[in-house]
Amino acid sequence: MNKRMKTATVYTRPLCGYCVRALTLLKNKGVEVVELSAGFDQKLREEMVARSGGQRTYPQIFIGDVHVGGSDELQELERSGKLDELLNAA
Repeated sequence: MNKRMKTATVYTRPLCGYCVRALTLLKNKGVEVVELSAGFDQKLREEMVARSGGQRTYPQIFIGDVHVGGSDELQELERSGKLDELLNAA
């Protein structure tokens, strides 16, 4: 594992298959993940919506300070080979 890899912040909600899929991908890559369960926490939900530019769906994923989007966007970054670049960028 690259010790300089960026931390991922993932806003999740309970019983969310897309959240599980995103968390699994990141953890399998050895990424340090901060999971924020925002489903029933109004303050965290408001923070998520503000940070993501108005996105209200789960999960909302950030690599460092970069907003990736949701699970589909994360999977597309992985397929295109750009996720590792983002995780390891200085």
